[in-house]
Amino acid sequence: MGWLIKGGRIVDPANHLDRVMDLRIEEGRVAEVGEKLERRASDRVLDANGLVVAPGLIDMHAHFREPGHEEKEDIETGSKAAVMGGYTTVACMANTDPVCDNAAVVRYVIERGKQVGLCDVLPIGAVSKGLKGEELAEMADMAKAGAVAFSDDGRPVTSASLMMKALQYSQIVKKPVISHAEDVSLSSGTSMHFGRVSTRLGLRGVPSAGEESIVMRDVMLCREVGGKLHLAHLSSAWSVRFVRWAKANGLRFTAEATPHHLSLDHDYLLEHPYDTNAKVNPPLRAPEDRAEVCKGLSDGTIDVIATDHAPHCVDDKDLEFDQAAFGISGLETALPVCYTTLVQDMGMSLSSLITKMSLIPAQILGLDSVLRGTLTPGARADIVIFDPHTERVVDVGEFQSKGHNTPFAGSKLRGWPVHTFYKGNLVMTERRLA
Repeated sequence: MGWLIKGGRIVDPANHLDRVMDLRIEEGRVAEVGEKLERRASDRVLDANGLVVAPGLIDMHAHFREPGHEEKEDIETGSKAAVMGGYTTVACMANTDPVCDNAAVVRYVIERGKQVGLCDVLPIGAVSKGLKGEELAEMADMAKAGAVAFSDDGRPVTSASLMMKALQYSQIVKKPVISHAEDVSLSSGTSMHFGRVSTRLGLRGVPSAGEESIVMRDVMLCREVGGKLHLAHLSSAWSVRFVRWAKANGLRFTAEATPHHLSLDHDYLLEHPYDTNAKVNPPLRAPEDRAEVCKGLSDGTIDVIATDHAPHCVDDKDLEFDQAAFGISGLETALPVCYTTLVQDMGMSLSSLITKMSLIPAQILGLDSVLRGTLTPGARADIVIFDPHTERVVDVGEFQSKGHNTPFAGSKLRGWPVHTFYKGNLVMTERRLA
């Protein structure tokens, strides 16, 4: 049996579509997109009147914690959180235990994702063995096993020589190297952005220069040797300005921002002092930084919105601010946070939002060659259907993720996913797992 999705606003940037149409799913693929499609006897009908129908979201930066830290999250709970958030593909970082620095762990993550069967779970291999920043991991072996990118995220690659080698190898394996830009000599022992708020709260802060210097270093290394460089979670105004300048001068690389850096700044901690749910790395910065990150997203300087989903146990967050873990559990709120902040409040087009959350991530990870991030007939039917009108309150008690660590708890947001299809199967419907 197939599906006929009737009367939804089809937003498919790859095909320049943004209008009310119908969409038919057959044998797990998009069969047809058009106006007033005829219902067939085998069709199940889903009424999408007033809803947006878009390609399934693709997150190229998340932490599912398995293997090794399943008390925080595992591939099953992470996958459930993903489809609740409208994500049908999630790329998971390598800072597991054991580290995803070899083909065996890459294959394990892929197989566990297939066993759960709710979304694609794609491993990101480590740049260095054991995330120690000393010796290059076996990138070619991991790429052959199915790794879609390489990163030591959670830690920076402190050695410029090692990062240069990784970028050279990225040309061979044709996979991006994702840079976590942090100068640990500046960030060690800090817990938030350095500025007037950290001073008022009496907390040690890290200056934005700690991010900016590594952003500049890695872009210059990419200029020197080429390769596929992707900059993770930009948070600083000067990082964005440098990236804008570098791209304007012909350098080729990509960059991302997170929903929390687009929607929050360090003033949140004046209103919610010492709320560890807002402790994240890189930290929430000043309002002028947030404004520049939003500008960079709008003008194309920043290519992608990625969640940096980082779930933690209550015990990891219920500590003094400087002792608590860094990270926000973001998969289930990413779309409504971005819709409310960027589309409703700032006027970004829906097409631009879907481009940043689905089409371009597919292109960077090489998934566009198998028709991900699009509703082109013949593409796998990975689809999110969301409600741009109804306001809902973020209730962490409804989260499928084990991590309830979010500063958005209690916020009123629009743009919530209502249905998610994965491979043509309805895996989430009416805000419940199917």
